[in-house]
Amino acid sequence: MKVALGCDNNGVMLKETIKEFLQSNNYEVIDYGCHSCENVDYPDVAFQVAKDISEGAAERGILICGTGIGVAIAACKYPGIRAACCHDIYSAERAQKSNNAQIMTMGAQIVGPELAKKLVEAYLNSTFEEARSGRKVQKIIDKEKELLAAGIDETQPQACS
Repeated sequence: MKVALGCDNNGVMLKETIKEFLQSNNYEVIDYGCHSCENVDYPDVAFQVAKDISEGAAERGILICGTGIGVAIAACKYPGIRAACCHDIYSAERAQKSNNAQIMTMGAQIVGPELAKKLVEAYLNSTFEEARSGRKVQKIIDKEKELLAAGIDETQPQACS
């Protein structure tokens, strides 16, 4: 499996730990950076990972920032992408099993290296349970398509009537 891996400056050390863990378990890793502690805006990395996953460059993605929340929000802005912030094993499994999330996110200021490895393992070893959750995920996909077709951008404030 090919895994896209990215972070902002808050997640550099944890990203490197995860990268080593993935490679030692025979995953092919595409490293989107960042590669130093210099300031990097997390949306830039999240958008690139989300774009490339949606285009098939990798099967799954892992994004890391301070909390995991910012990269999840940013990645989900890309059409067709479902990113889930995971800080426990159950969430990491359900991100895939229930939501078919292409991207798992986590916070380097919340999750330590050993737990992070377990989260990654749980996420990557889980399979979407289409019979149980397919209908729900399809509703999300359909709503996104409907909004895009109507030219509605739900990220912008709407005028009050």
